[in-house]
Amino acid sequence: MRHESGTQVDTGAASGHGIRTIVDRGRFAGAVTPWEDAAWRAAALHWAERAIAEHGLRETGPREARIRPWSVLIRFRTGPGARDAVWFKASAPAAAFEAALGQALAEWTPGHVMTPLAVDADRGWILFPDGGPLFRNALDDGVAGPDDWTVALGQYARMQRALTPHAERMTRLGVPGARTADLPGIFDRLVEDHPTLAPDTRRALLARRPRLLDWCAELDTYAIPDTLDHSDLHDGQILAPAPGRYTFFDWGDAAVAHPFTSLLVPARAVHEQYGPEAMARARDAYLEPWAEQGTPLPALRRAATLAVRLGALSRAVSWGRLFPGSPADDCHEASAAWLDELFTAPDLP
Repeated sequence: MRHESGTQVDTGAASGHGIRTIVDRGRFAGAVTPWEDAAWRAAALHWAERAIAEHGLRETGPREARIRPWSVLIRFRTGPGARDAVWFKASAPAAAFEAALGQALAEWTPGHVMTPLAVDADRGWILFPDGGPLFRNALDDGVAGPDDWTVALGQYARMQRALTPHAERMTRLGVPGARTADLPGIFDRLVEDHPTLAPDTRRALLARRPRLLDWCAELDTYAIPDTLDHSDLHDGQILAPAPGRYTFFDWGDAAVAHPFTSLLVPARAVHEQYGPEAMARARDAYLEPWAEQGTPLPALRRAATLAVRLGALSRAVSWGRLFPGSPADDCHEASAAWLDELFTAPDLP
């Protein structure tokens, strides 16, 4: 999920079961999603209700629908506690692979992700349990800090390593490709098709393309296998269900890519909040599992510097995974900003 602010909340009508739905549209009041389609909404809710009942659960309070241009997320309360809930998610068509991917990840890397309660891969629907407190909350409360980031990123790296044999299978599930060899073509399509780039900006980006080719060529020399890149691994996409244990979720921005591109978002977050020394420790904790393959740490650091820069392309692409018809000015602006950062952002310290 993307960072955002400014929430608009509407209280919806009661369902046929007498359960009300509170609708949160954030700053995207004009989003056009399947939620507005009464037939789709009825089918999705019926599917979720049936799955909830099959797991021996029952609803105990209002539903909360979070409507965004890229997903419809519904929280169903199933008990008196804050953690007594299950979640339905339907992603935009370009991210509908997330349902099948979520099911596969639970099979391939149990313990690193949540196990879905139900999946409809054809319709891109997934129902999953509450996975525990957000890592973000632990950080905000001062319960966790930079050392916990090192633990979380080390666990994430081991998950990525475990997924390397499944890269082709993920592609067959529909996960988009952003392999290093693909990045020049992705860049070209972004620059050519982007709806908001001014002609001067487009020409300036294309003039820098040789630098992109050099970075890709150098990154390829380190021979790190492609795997799953979360692409937006901030502290709100990590759960902390138990001390020292983390699980990772929300794969709608994911791609099959160089693994180190995943460092882009968390490395920036740690650097901004705790400074360059903490960021360097977190980076090295992430790289440690990869060093077990025999590549020296200095070489891995250089590869990480290149991959973090190139990860801006996946971020630029992900802002285009929206429901058709949704107003997308904010999302286009975010995509353009990531394109600019590909060449202007500083290297990792």
